[in-house]
Amino acid sequence: MALTIRLKRYGATNRPTYRVVVAEKSAKRDGKVVEEIGHYNPRTEPSTMEVNPEAARRWMEKGALPSGTVRNIFKKLGII
Repeated sequence: MALTIRLKRYGATNRPTYRVVVAEKSAKRDGKVVEEIGHYNPRTEPSTMEVNPEAARRWMEKGALPSGTVRNIFKKLGII
């Protein structure tokens, strides 16, 4: 079971918000998740990013790989 930390899209048409989730790599973008660890809103100025750092580090220690966008969010928050 390969896990990835990625974004799950929420919000109305043309008003996206995202949840940072841990999911299986083969799961659909908005499909089943293992755990929700934060959220990201790119529409605010500046962008709102809130992630539970302990949960993120715990999942990365277990082998979950962050997606490119999530990796950038983690770098901005100082998790990586």
